[in-house]
Amino acid sequence: MRVFLTGATGFIGSAIVPELLKAGHQVLGLTRSEAGAQALVAAGAQAHRGSLEDPGSLRAGAAQADGVIHCAFDHDFSNFAANCQKDSRAIEALGSALAGSDRPLVITSGTGMGAPGDGRPATEDVFNLDHPNPRSASEITGAAALEAGVNVSVMRLPQVHDPVRQGLVTYTVAIARQKGVSAYVGDGLNRWPAAPVQDVARLYRLALERAQAGARYHAVAEEGVTAREIAEVVGAGLKVPAVSLTPEEAAGHFGWMAMFANLDMPASSAWTRETLGWSPTGPTLIADLKAMDYGV
Repeated sequence: MRVFLTGATGFIGSAIVPELLKAGHQVLGLTRSEAGAQALVAAGAQAHRGSLEDPGSLRAGAAQADGVIHCAFDHDFSNFAANCQKDSRAIEALGSALAGSDRPLVITSGTGMGAPGDGRPATEDVFNLDHPNPRSASEITGAAALEAGVNVSVMRLPQVHDPVRQGLVTYTVAIARQKGVSAYVGDGLNRWPAAPVQDVARLYRLALERAQAGARYHAVAEEGVTAREIAEVVGAGLKVPAVSLTPEEAAGHFGWMAMFANLDMPASSAWTRETLGWSPTGPTLIADLKAMDYGV
């Protein structure tokens, strides 16, 4: 299969490229820069110049492909709502190039969209339109594309990690380094789901190959790691104390991250594992945090 991959030079995309190539697929990777193009060619892929802000480039890339994986996202979380709308427009552009065919489109969302809202773990069969996360725009647009005849499925991500990057945890590490304390809110028992990046890359491939229209997958290896455990490991790595903050203190400490810091976000992947035969084998989030070089 010739696969158009957005986010091909990013954290997750750069792991998806070799996963696809190893399975015998060809990869056409979206990049906005010459350096990115050179990196893709060096990895054995082809480069397609364009960006999320250029819908024409997205349509042109999708038109050349047998299937599309869309994992690009603007991770400036200080403009999170606007970037979710940008992602929605990108999905619309990709879908318009695939409508009326059976060529699969795998888009990306977050596990929070599957939260039932009563404290139970998020599941694949739930799409909670009342969830405050603006990432719902991606799934709403995906659902519209499905209605328009696009073979679209959704990959919902937790905190995806290796010893260098760990999703939102990366930002809490930076804040702890800046503030001199590694903080959590209240008792710190709120949970974040997680998965190693290599396992996530494999799941994207499996979802693309299965091409099950309308399916939602949870790339979750660990249902929930507590904020306190994360803060304590980060504190040990940075050699700073782990401290509890009140919700009022958290706003000043975390800045824009405060909207995530106290969220309890457990998520299940039972259906995903059974449906796609996916069994994560990589390190835990805590293991990768312990393996991280905090001196850089």
